[in-house]
Amino acid sequence: MRIVLTHNLKITSSAEEAEFDSPETIAAIAGALERAGHEVERIEVSGPASRVLARLEALQPDLIFNTAEGHKGKTREAFYPSLFDELGIPYTGSDAYTLNVALDKSLTKRVLASYGVTTPRARLVNRTTLEGGALDDVSFPVIVKPNFEGSSKGIFREWSVCEDAHHLAEVVERQLARFEAGLLVEHYIAGIDVACAFVDGLKETSPARSSGTGIPEGILDPIEFVIDPQVPGSYNVYDFNLKHAKPEHVTRRPAQLPAATLERIRSLTARVVRALDLKDHARCEFRVTPSPSRGQGHDVHFLEVDGLPTLQPGASVFVAAAQRGVDFDGVIRAIVRSACKRRGLLPLLESNQPRRAKRTALRVGFTYNMKRSDTAAADKAGPGTLHDLEAEFDSPRTIQAIASAIESYGHTVVPLEATPDLPRALAASGVDVVFNIAEGLRGRGREAQVPALCELLGIPYSGSDATTLSLALDKGLTKQILRAAGIDTAEWQVVTTGREKLKPFRYPVIVKPNAEGTSKGITSASVVKDEAAARAAAKQLVDRYHQPALIEEYITGREFTVGLLGERRPKVLPPMEVVFVDPPTYPVYGYDEKQSDTPRVRFQCPAQLTPSELRRIEKVVRDTFAALACRDVARVDLRMAKDGRVYVIEINPLPGLTPDFSDLCVIARVAGMDHRMLIGEILAGCLKRYRDARATSPRAAFTAAAPAAGAAAPAAGAAAPSAGAAAPSASAAAPSASAAVASPAADPGLLAAPGPALAGPAPLPAEAAPLSGTISVTNGEVAGP
Repeated sequence: MRIVLTHNLKITSSAEEAEFDSPETIAAIAGALERAGHEVERIEVSGPASRVLARLEALQPDLIFNTAEGHKGKTREAFYPSLFDELGIPYTGSDAYTLNVALDKSLTKRVLASYGVTTPRARLVNRTTLEGGALDDVSFPVIVKPNFEGSSKGIFREWSVCEDAHHLAEVVERQLARFEAGLLVEHYIAGIDVACAFVDGLKETSPARSSGTGIPEGILDPIEFVIDPQVPGSYNVYDFNLKHAKPEHVTRRPAQLPAATLERIRSLTARVVRALDLKDHARCEFRVTPSPSRGQGHDVHFLEVDGLPTLQPGASVFVAAAQRGVDFDGVIRAIVRSACKRRGLLPLLESNQPRRAKRTALRVGFTYNMKRSDTAAADKAGPGTLHDLEAEFDSPRTIQAIASAIESYGHTVVPLEATPDLPRALAASGVDVVFNIAEGLRGRGREAQVPALCELLGIPYSGSDATTLSLALDKGLTKQILRAAGIDTAEWQVVTTGREKLKPFRYPVIVKPNAEGTSKGITSASVVKDEAAARAAAKQLVDRYHQPALIEEYITGREFTVGLLGERRPKVLPPMEVVFVDPPTYPVYGYDEKQSDTPRVRFQCPAQLTPSELRRIEKVVRDTFAALACRDVARVDLRMAKDGRVYVIEINPLPGLTPDFSDLCVIARVAGMDHRMLIGEILAGCLKRYRDARATSPRAAFTAAAPAAGAAAPAAGAAAPSAGAAAPSASAAAPSASAAVASPAADPGLLAAPGPALAGPAPLPAEAAPLSGTISVTNGEVAGP
């Protein structure tokens, strides 16, 4: 089966991410699903729902394995199940209504009271009820909990239990400032914490106990939480710090209680499951205390239910499952089987037939510019000549990695190098969409050339449109747009000769080429301290790059780069800080630092920021993304001044995608996305536009959807060009098309529909196999991986 694993990824140790899953947990769940033979795609749901929707529509899974907690609001856990229901995609776990009820502790208590489930006395307290005297007749001691939170958020051993009205009023006031939706003030019962998990489908190993008890087999043995007695605190409370900061001080073990009490706990759990209509898996938490009236017996008090419990390895559900001889993988398989049984998917789950071809398979044109000169050769040519001529182009290794990522989603990749021959090749290619990373060959509008051509031919493509790419490449125009949008950017001036009258800048200033990327032309020497030096530096850049230079006031402060994915309301990835090691007076993240590892800088992601600083940065990058009308992907470079103001240095809507090297790829990995997933995220917006266009005009084919009129159809069985197809000589006037690459015939997983070859000036049409295998340039300068 094709299963999508939806989740919120825990990146920091902040309380806001307490309910999210760690990378290790997500990897463990995905691994268990893959070992069961499923095809697994991970979707991290933080950010706008439109991005999640685009990914789901692109992947069209058979089942969603849902662990997503949501991010904000009293209905956050129910949001994604509601979305899945609307899309008609089956998913694991309880539905939106049940998750809404379960997250509301006060409502859960009221619902379960009618089912005979004993709970401690409690009342919901918010600003309104406080004015009505909600705390006037409280019976102490009480414990104060956020009503709409899980994972022990807002609960602390040191002060959450109150023994008098003064302490209670102080805690309530403090917590309502943080949890405005409301608090649960609950009678505190001394005792031990016990959890009882429900995993539908797990079989009972003891026939004697499973028969005649009336308790479903999926109700597991109760697990007791034993807190190290050395942990300070007057009350036995499994609080936030123990759960998240000091888990080593808590032991989970089968509850050491009389058999009758254990069966009572299991029976109450079964009652809660039926009352709330919990599905597939859940966890109930109880407080158990010796009963004076029962002799050796115990009183069992229900505390709360988690309809979306953690699946972290070592959690109580796995301790209980181990008592039945079921390991981590077995629990995950049981959850999937339960969901499939409810949804009528058991035949698909149990089928031994090979997975059907992906329903979303398309012919994806892949446009790029390939590097053909290595650094050593460029250095021999002398300074200011070839050293950064191809700096923005991509290496064969990067091109191969991106092509492989696209192919891994079932698409056929048609390689199309962005040379002067591209218009003819693209028109004849028959591609459905284009994945574009082409930087263009010349001119200040070079990055817009491929998007403009795609628009002319009616082919949807990834990334921002031609207008955005043209504007963003021109640093001066970008700054005008940002300034008009109220976004801070350093004072600047564009000069065309270096002899113009300059503004009264506050020196130092930094001087850059106006329309280059990859920090071309930027070094530590680019920062100058007076007007004469600024003029000299500007003239040098004008002569070298044959374009205007940008003079900009130097902002002293911390430097960040932030990635964004999506459209309209993009997902903001964790900010990455560029940390200068033994920095000079005016450190610069320049060309040399971006080309290779250097001891002069290191990177910290996520950056260490206060919540207010993080909000400020996220707002600035979102506003910048919107001001330039970016889509699908972008990266914004920032400086935060000492006074806290955030200045945009520039925005790159066509960022580098070199695996494990480019800034965006490093940031994405911290956000839980490997290179393949990052490419899938970028491609998803393009696929959505393709589907929207087809839905709008179902009978109209795109101009490029078929070969050009009069083109000869390739003969059946015609051989694809070999992987070693020769590249044009180094003396060619412009870099020519890429070497053709053939898919290994032994790989049955590739959808190898023929496409056009761009291997030199051969007449079209010709066949090209999907970009797979090895890319090579046979002039001796560059070889593929």
